Amino acid sequence: MTQAVLVLVPLRVEAAVLRTAPGWRVLRTGMGAARSRKAAARGLAVDAAAVVVVGVCAAVSPDLRPGDIVCATELRREGTDAVETDGSDLLATAIGRQGLRAVAGPLVSTDHLTGPKGRGRLEHDGVLALDMESAWLAEAAGGRPFAVVRAVVEPAGRRLADPRTVPAGIRALASLRRACPAIAEWAADVASSRIPDEPVRELAAR
Repeated sequence: MTQAVLVLVPLRVEAAVLRTAPGWRVLRTGMGAARSRKAAARGLAVDAAAVVVVGVCAAVSPDLRPGDIVCATELRREGTDAVETDGSDLLATAIGRQGLRAVAGPLVSTDHLTGPKGRGRLEHDGVLALDMESAWLAEAAGGRPFAVVRAVVEPAGRRLADPRTVPAGIRALASLRRACPAIAEWAADVASSRIPDEPVRELAAR
């Protein structure tokens, strides 16, 4: 039976806060590049109309605050071409209707934790946020409509090892939960072909 959407979630705590809808298949992928590659291979075998990555991230843009939602327009990682996602602006708009602050823009995936200084070097490239999985998980799309929804935990100038990370993480997880109806709306629209999503395509490396 074809699922409406395959939801790829790196961490157990992220999966626990989701409000799933009918037709959702949630696959917990684990953290980091190696686990994401393996999970992407499993995701290719799941019969679903669309694929979405849901989780938390660290901000690159100084305009982002804990709990803000980033919908990736493209995914970048070192040593490979960028991957563009379609429908991100529409998804961000739908999430905004849930009372959340949502923005669409580029996201970088790295294979290591990155502090404020490292993230700061990405700002001039227009990157909004950074995570450790999405660019590898994109391989699970296999030509299907693909989206990435990430909630900010660390602001641009803050390290993960900061006492404010715990309340910021709680806020980010709450935002992911509130964003679920918008993700369900996006998935339903994709499944019924009302959103003109195109297959994931590669862009020239920047």
